[in-house]
Amino acid sequence: MEKDNPNLVDETMQRKDVTSSLTQPENPRGGQKGFILHPFGESGPVLEIIGDSSTVPAEYLAVGPMDGRYAETGKKLSPYFSEFALVKYSVMFEVYWLVFLLNNLHTSDILNSYESEAVQEEILSIYRTFSGKSFMKVNEFKSLTNNDVKSVVLFVAERLKVLGFDNLMSFVHFGCTSEDIINVSYAKMISSALEEVWIPAAEKLINVINIITNQNLGIPMLTHTHGEQPVAPTSVSKEFAVYLYRLRKSLKNIQSISICAKLNGDAGNYSGLSLAFPEVIWQKLSEQFIEGFLQLDFDSVTTQIGNYDCICNILDGILHFNNVLRNLDLDMLLYISKGYFKQIAVKPEVGNSSFENSEANIKMSNAICNMLSNELPISSMQRDLSDSSLLRNIGVAFAYSLQAIEQAIGGLQKIEADKEIISADINSRWEVLLHPIQAMLLKYGISDGAYSQIKKLTEGGTVYRDDIHKFINSLDVLSDEDKTVLLELAPAIYTGYADDIAKSVLYDLEN
Repeated sequence: MEKDNPNLVDETMQRKDVTSSLTQPENPRGGQKGFILHPFGESGPVLEIIGDSSTVPAEYLAVGPMDGRYAETGKKLSPYFSEFALVKYSVMFEVYWLVFLLNNLHTSDILNSYESEAVQEEILSIYRTFSGKSFMKVNEFKSLTNNDVKSVVLFVAERLKVLGFDNLMSFVHFGCTSEDIINVSYAKMISSALEEVWIPAAEKLINVINIITNQNLGIPMLTHTHGEQPVAPTSVSKEFAVYLYRLRKSLKNIQSISICAKLNGDAGNYSGLSLAFPEVIWQKLSEQFIEGFLQLDFDSVTTQIGNYDCICNILDGILHFNNVLRNLDLDMLLYISKGYFKQIAVKPEVGNSSFENSEANIKMSNAICNMLSNELPISSMQRDLSDSSLLRNIGVAFAYSLQAIEQAIGGLQKIEADKEIISADINSRWEVLLHPIQAMLLKYGISDGAYSQIKKLTEGGTVYRDDIHKFINSLDVLSDEDKTVLLELAPAIYTGYADDIAKSVLYDLEN
């Protein structure tokens, strides 16, 4: 019977409570104590989980790569997408809205008494002098209210009191819902990050490809389909010009997308505003604030939350740009593996995985862009609050895309066309001239038999120059002039308008 088997051990004896395997030894070097896990019992292998991390820079202890390995990229976007940035842009909204009301709500006796330019400059200073100390003060209010927007409102009201403008405290956040402040803040964060960080990086990438296209004019190259199947020749410059054209077009699309915001109260109906000051046309005044004061496009019809359609359009645009770049990354990896391009070694670097890393980070950016674009436009009834958590990941999508762009730039700046290998490959592939021969036969009305005649040439394996010339000379239907045209062809010559196309793309970019 099973219970009589001496080799079987009670299962409860084999399992040790995980917590019993954790000890907290004193660290003889000082600093943070570390947990030590004994997964195989006290006498088994030891794995130190934390250890002494007191002297380790913060970026190397970060959970996410944008605060760790790619911290330099993260720092570039931190002024736009960090929690500090969100609070600062929220303070900006409250201050700007108050100053706007001072200048435009003339039926309020309270506001009319604070119309002087000096007073407004002092109010604007609440935003302009916002600092780390200010942020911590907002956090103090948040610990009491557990509400992001309310903590900002309390901070601005307190600053007004310090300035001696107590009567204005009731007009902070006047007629607004929390989503008014949040949707404006994110709209400004995204527009600023695009204009000041992401678009300049994309333009730098395009400029690098522009340089490579110029440098490689006049170099014929074999094209491939279905993986390794050689097809008609092209030129190195034209193939880079394709990406130059596509990326520039994709960037123009992103730049053309308007970034929208709304300001219409808790149900999108201006209810509180119109009740307090019914003589004011609030739709017009809100549009004036959003478009004139904030330089955003006005979303005129919404629920309690913004529609997010503009943000989704931006995310979709970045996703498309990412995919074009990913295509370039993959092509470069194949070209390098074929020896068409050499990677320039830079001492003391070991290896270069720029294109692989760029592609991986594109996948991360695309996953987040796609998720946000699918989820943000959907909200139960007037608002279900899921957007609050989702919005905080927009910066992550931007960061992975920015990292991918910078890695691709790094990779492209360290490549060089190997003209000898490219030339040797194209000049050994005489079978690529079968296509122009077929085109010439079609010119003479020979359609049914053209392909079958040409196919016979490839049945024996490798096609050589003499095979091509012998076949051309056997085509009695061709005029002597057309035979001469075909006989003078070589794989490296049959590139069509390749370089002309590249030059036209370069010209369009410069002009």
